Amino acid sequence: MNDKNFEIRPLRPEDRAGWEPLARGYKAFYKTEHDDAVYDATWARLLQGREIRGLAAVREGRVLGIAHFFFHTSIWAGESCYLQDLFVDAQQRGRGVARALIEAVAARAEQGCATRFYWTTHGENATARALYDKLAEFRGMIRYDFALPPQG
Repeated sequence: MNDKNFEIRPLRPEDRAGWEPLARGYKAFYKTEHDDAVYDATWARLLQGREIRGLAAVREGRVLGIAHFFFHTSIWAGESCYLQDLFVDAQQRGRGVARALIEAVAARAEQGCATRFYWTTHGENATARALYDKLAEFRGMIRYDFALPPQG
């Protein structure tokens, strides 16, 4: 069921109360929770909109879903756009919110003259992958994370 009765727009200061439970839900899903100071710092960076950017799907002032993305240089192909976080309220899933957020980031990637738009997800995230397989091409890449010492 696609329900297009929502707006996709950049995050605004008044969205904090709706954004944070979704951001925390996303981080909990990937088992990478943070303390309050990290959420405060991330929120401030998202509102600045310089190095990282955020979009919200909103209906009547309620944040239904969020997307965080950034642009970066690519060695072989100009500018790339990376969709780092995408999370939709559990009660809003299956209504076209995630698709609309991905398409909105894709439009910004195109406007920013990116030559590549991509994201990652956990291999076992079957629900998300069912949507992603309709929107994009899985090219078989596997990600590895090398543990670095904590900063600070």
